[in-house]
Amino acid sequence: MSGLPLYRRALKQPDNVKRVLGMMRDQGVKHTIDRVRGRLSAGSPTGYSAAGTVVAVGDQIEGFSVGDRVACAGAGVANHAEVIDVPVNLAVKIPQGVSDQDGATVTLGAIAIQGVRRTSPTLGETIVVFGLGVLGQITVQLLKANGCRVLGTDLDSSKIDLAIRNGMDQGVSPSTDFVDRITRLTDGFGADAVVVTAATSSDDVISRAMQATRKKGRVVVVGDVGLNLKRSDFYSKELDFFISTSYGPGRYDPLYEEGGQDYPLAYVRWTENRNMETYLQLIASRQLRLDCLPTKVYPMQEAGAAYAELKGEGEKPSLVFLEYDSENTTNIESRSRKVDINRGVTLPGVIRVGLIGASSFAQGVHLPNMMKLRDRIALHAVVSRTGASAKAVAKQYQARYATTEYETVLEDPDIDLVIIATRHDLHAVMTLQALQAGKNVFVEKPLAIHQPELDAIAQFFQNADSHPVLMTGFNRRFSPAIQKARALIANRSTPLMINYRMNAGFIPAKHWVQGEEGGGRNIGEACHVYDLFNYLTGASAASICAKSITPAGKQWRRNDNFVATVKFNEGSVCSLTYTALGSKDHPKEKMEIFTDGMVISMDDYKSLSVSGSDRKGWESGAAQKGHMEELEAFVYCLKNDVDWPIPLEEQLSATQLSFDIEAAIRP
Repeated sequence: MSGLPLYRRALKQPDNVKRVLGMMRDQGVKHTIDRVRGRLSAGSPTGYSAAGTVVAVGDQIEGFSVGDRVACAGAGVANHAEVIDVPVNLAVKIPQGVSDQDGATVTLGAIAIQGVRRTSPTLGETIVVFGLGVLGQITVQLLKANGCRVLGTDLDSSKIDLAIRNGMDQGVSPSTDFVDRITRLTDGFGADAVVVTAATSSDDVISRAMQATRKKGRVVVVGDVGLNLKRSDFYSKELDFFISTSYGPGRYDPLYEEGGQDYPLAYVRWTENRNMETYLQLIASRQLRLDCLPTKVYPMQEAGAAYAELKGEGEKPSLVFLEYDSENTTNIESRSRKVDINRGVTLPGVIRVGLIGASSFAQGVHLPNMMKLRDRIALHAVVSRTGASAKAVAKQYQARYATTEYETVLEDPDIDLVIIATRHDLHAVMTLQALQAGKNVFVEKPLAIHQPELDAIAQFFQNADSHPVLMTGFNRRFSPAIQKARALIANRSTPLMINYRMNAGFIPAKHWVQGEEGGGRNIGEACHVYDLFNYLTGASAASICAKSITPAGKQWRRNDNFVATVKFNEGSVCSLTYTALGSKDHPKEKMEIFTDGMVISMDDYKSLSVSGSDRKGWESGAAQKGHMEELEAFVYCLKNDVDWPIPLEEQLSATQLSFDIEAAIRP
């Protein structure tokens, strides 16, 4: 178990995310393949259900030890891999008497259990299971364990026969008389409930399920089916219609799944983790059996054949497993986390880049811009939490290698520049380690989200006789609109009055930007504007005043809506209105500068107009926020050993302003 992804573990700092790192050993790693959801795609981790052995435990983890057998769940977490890094709430111990193979089905089991819980079955009820694939087969057994009479249907008659052999009371062909047949089998009333575990885009499944349900009965959807509901199917019967969300309460809640925050048992009896535990306990007690389902195991090297079989025609197994060879997975430290991609030779004089964090922003902005400057800068290495993502990006942009280890890049003498595009909480510590390793650093904003981090970076430059170049991604100062504004005020005789408005839009309180990883919207985004104030005034901040609105609802944070005013030591006064209350249809950013009888207006980085002067403004058909110009300026600095594009003191000052304003609006 490890508290952080592999490239975070290299930082050797206390865990702030409770995770489990499991390597599949002993009998080898087991992964379940679901033929509906198990799809291979370049750059995306594959798989969402696995079992194996714990090889490392995060600092904050309780209840797990190295050597424990565990079952893990979650797309992007329980991947098809020899080593996986798992949040604590998505892992459970495998009970004695349960094989790794059965444990690897834990995700499917939790999904089935949650569907049954949503159905709220009672002793003696008649319940129909619509769709008898692996989820349907497990659901049938769970309902029988609840003392229900179970009927089932599937287009494949062999699945009906399989379910009957495993305890289902009666099967019904999904023919045109399906509803009449269910009605006759329930003394004319209809089923007490129907659980839909089928997978089809057709709306007919839900319609027929409702028609087969008694008055005031329940219909529960577990599978992925069409939901174009017909009012006539459920209105007169006053049916209850339920959606079952995957593994149970906690699913899709980042605080639960990623942050390791459990729900109190007294208030949320069955979470997704407790559903996983229950499923394995039912297998251990033999109340639920998987050995009666057709099963096939493939070595991982034959994964392609496994998927091909599931896509092929004819009879297929209900469960297919991928298994790693335990002899090749016993020593985690000996495993290479670096994959060579391109053995080409980088042109002499070209700046070689190690990208840390293959984020959507990096892929959408920085990497395409680097390709336009390929005669001066080239991608050399890609680091990402998931190896598949790193490898896909490295291939696309012709990097030399991909890795999940941040230290690999720091130790690589061929890398001239590190670009850090991770979530905000890693920026400062990664920046400092890269600087200490002698690497030039481009770090996306914010430079830091805590005062001690910023102080440590400042201290590094105070103590170093010679040092690499640091640049924070304050791109707006490089935009054509701001460059034009700076030229217009270059010879001003009065201080500036600047009003900046950022119509930032709403972000939920649970979004990572609002939490520990993001630092909040003032520190994480408004720092752009504080850098602009520094740049346009060319002065140092003398004082600040900041006020936020008292949130009218719990969805708002104090740093969602505030006004901050900064007085500079040469007399200028700059004000930012930052709000999440506005409409997305309105432009996001506007600025007005008042000085020397002029009014300079910037509209969303698409235009700059000038009043009170015959000097021309600037206009573009699309927003230009300076990302390309920012990269060009940094590359020029590195290749020509000239002054930094953003002086260190201004990078520190903009970040310090964000801290001071945060303290004012969140006392």
